[in-house]
Amino acid sequence: MTDSQNYFYPNRMGRIILLSMEEVMGLNGVHTILKLASLPSLLDNYPADTAERVFPFSTISNLTETLERLYGPHGGRGLATRIGRACFNNGIRHYGTQIGVTEMAFRLLPLPAKLNVGAKAFAELFNNFTDQKVRVEENGDTLLWHIERCPLCWERHAREPVCHLAVGLLQEALYWVSGGRVFGVEEKTCIAAGDETCTIVIDQSPIY
Repeated sequence: MTDSQNYFYPNRMGRIILLSMEEVMGLNGVHTILKLASLPSLLDNYPADTAERVFPFSTISNLTETLERLYGPHGGRGLATRIGRACFNNGIRHYGTQIGVTEMAFRLLPLPAKLNVGAKAFAELFNNFTDQKVRVEENGDTLLWHIERCPLCWERHAREPVCHLAVGLLQEALYWVSGGRVFGVEEKTCIAAGDETCTIVIDQSPIY
């Protein structure tokens, strides 16, 4: 098996995940998760706000798995989804300009083009600034968000998809890009369940 320490997020994204957990769960909740996950070095010591790529995939996977261990599959899924939504809102302040989604030219695009351009720009953010690998595919009236190297389920084994934080992240991205519309977003396959990719299906037409 590949050494998990070979793959990393930048410190800034690790910090965003932990701050988003704190926003959703409170500081005491984060402390409980960090202790249960055997990550005491992060207690009141979040990564620095830097682009240095040293926050391990194994740590991210450990955090999401510990959420499920502590709160159960259903409760952990709900919390991870909410944390993902908070991650987008906290991350857009750091990365929005870099990927062009805060520019007026992007905001003036019609919604279908905005979804397509935004998804590809968002994927490139991960491909360029992290060791995560993402590929976006158009498939009729849906977009397929393929995570080909995934930190959320890194070295995990599960019976069903577990990358709920990514689902929440994409839900909030779509809500933000569309000016408050809600879209269907569902993870259909997961590397942790033995699939080739973690694939999230995104409806291109809003539910409401």
